[in-house]
Amino acid sequence: MHLKSFIPVFLLTGAAFFAQTKNDIVVPNENLITENIPAIPKSLNQKIKKYSESRSANFTAIHPNGKELIMVTRFASTNQLHHLSKALGNRKQITFFDEPVNSADYEPTEGKYLVYSKDIGGNEFGQLFRLDLNTMESTLLTDGGRSQNGGMRWKKDGSGFYFSSTKRNGGDRDIYFMNPLKPEQTKLILELKGGGWGISDISADGKKLIVSEYVSANESYLYLLDTETKKLEPITDRTEKQIVQSSAEFAKNSDEIWYVTDRDNEFDRLALMNLKTKKITYFTTNIPWEVSDYALSKDKSKIVFKTNESGLNKLYLMDTATKKYSEIKGLPIGLINNIEFTDDGKSLFFSQSTYDSSSDIYRLDLATKNIERWTDSEQGEMQKSDMAQPKLIEWTSFDKMKISGFYYPASKKFTGKRPVMINIHGGPEGQSMASSLGANNYYTNEMGVALIYPNVRGSSGFGKTYIASDNGFNRMNSVKDIDALLDWIAKQPELDKDRIMIMGGSYGGFMTLATAYEYADRIRCSVDVVGISDFNTFLKNTEEYRRDLRRAEYGDERDPKMSEFFTKIAPLNNTDKIKKPMFIIQGTNDPRVPVTEAMQMRDKLKAQGNTVWYLEAKNEGHGFRKKENVDFQRLAVIQFMQEYLLK
Repeated sequence: MHLKSFIPVFLLTGAAFFAQTKNDIVVPNENLITENIPAIPKSLNQKIKKYSESRSANFTAIHPNGKELIMVTRFASTNQLHHLSKALGNRKQITFFDEPVNSADYEPTEGKYLVYSKDIGGNEFGQLFRLDLNTMESTLLTDGGRSQNGGMRWKKDGSGFYFSSTKRNGGDRDIYFMNPLKPEQTKLILELKGGGWGISDISADGKKLIVSEYVSANESYLYLLDTETKKLEPITDRTEKQIVQSSAEFAKNSDEIWYVTDRDNEFDRLALMNLKTKKITYFTTNIPWEVSDYALSKDKSKIVFKTNESGLNKLYLMDTATKKYSEIKGLPIGLINNIEFTDDGKSLFFSQSTYDSSSDIYRLDLATKNIERWTDSEQGEMQKSDMAQPKLIEWTSFDKMKISGFYYPASKKFTGKRPVMINIHGGPEGQSMASSLGANNYYTNEMGVALIYPNVRGSSGFGKTYIASDNGFNRMNSVKDIDALLDWIAKQPELDKDRIMIMGGSYGGFMTLATAYEYADRIRCSVDVVGISDFNTFLKNTEEYRRDLRRAEYGDERDPKMSEFFTKIAPLNNTDKIKKPMFIIQGTNDPRVPVTEAMQMRDKLKAQGNTVWYLEAKNEGHGFRKKENVDFQRLAVIQFMQEYLLK
């Protein structure tokens, strides 16, 4: 418990009032470090409960029989695995940990056990465990240390799986083979250099792997690994730069692979390559949007692929023999995730969310085209009328580039010009999509605050030119996109240009900090969540397995010119220009943006007398995942907005 911020109130009011006040306030739990956050009344906690109790459901594994699945949802503090055996049936929870469990695979032949991944305190050092579905006992399969383990690809006979791990030295991601019934016999298959390696697919006979190498959001390569000779051969040309080639799977003809690429095109297309002739055939050229995901049936006769069309998803079904495809009709307008065929190829499971519902699981019968809902997650006490509906907006930046985003208006029950929260996504190659606001509907429906989620340059989903347009020395151009958004807000009759708050996480946190010093006179306050305060210190301290991957995006701090540029634009070196209140939020165990990025920013702002609130969670990493921490963060942000945005 951290009462530093409450002491002045308590000293003034005496012991009797202390007891009364303590009963009337929300006391941060023992894992939260708070500075300068004033007492939060329990009455506010009661107000937000209507909005903070919603759930979502996503499936993570389909049983080999195709009739049951493992799904992820939260009933207590964290996401856990649940078993579901029929549409809208009872969900049986099967893991019960303090830490979230978000992924699992069935053993592929009989489904007698699961292999799942779990880390500690958000440190992202995922360890693999075997869960026996008869005894419900879990067994640790990996080293339990500071290694990342995942990306499993099972042999078709269920005798084991290939996976990637950083356990050799913490920085390079190598390929291993494990029989989860005999984890002590795990074998190193191939040593690799770099943290961007993964396994895309395994051949039917188990003798070949398609291995992918991620260099950056603009560049990736494919290789073929012979698991017996350990020979790694390139599928794509490593000398050709700035091409995305990913998500590869073996076709029905084992000499061909399906994959996604932006070669010779602005957007990622679904393509087929002959491994012997290297001939590539493209199939989605007529869709002027990216293919962001696909699933291939077990018999290789059907493909379902997903497109990302201005932040909304559509599904298409293709016959791999005729290569003809058509859109799957009848789906609600929204976002789709986790597409997977049942083993018999007759059905397709997927998760979908809309603006007025969080993610739920559906089953599509491919013969009848009937869509069956498998989960119906609670939205708490929220009603559809409480939920803001996103509007796609567009504005023109300083260099005439078109920028877009999603605008969630304040409830119509509020009159006059409405204050605005601009919430900037991370990545930077992330993308804000037309999703449900969930608990953030409190801002629009109870506080009368309009929300805007911009997709500044560097965001994914808008083509390879757009995603690369903020790289290296162009970093501050994305910050100028927010300046142009401030101009757009000023022209809207229902919005208040004099009451604007900037908020963002990770790279969005850097954007928040940069906006705070670049446009200090145009905003009221800022909330920085796990943000980068200096790219030089960030690249020095981020985990080794990520460092080169981030240098490809931001630039290499070992280059004197780039380091000088980082020094110039660092929010840490421009705190003298920050004039408005700042709230900094961070997880102690963050492996991506280390806690030192938040601490150095907090300390410098405090030293020069700025108003700065600080919240740190000792059991969290890159963003909060435990409900009690998420809830306190939300309460504190609301308190901050009431103090500095709404007045």
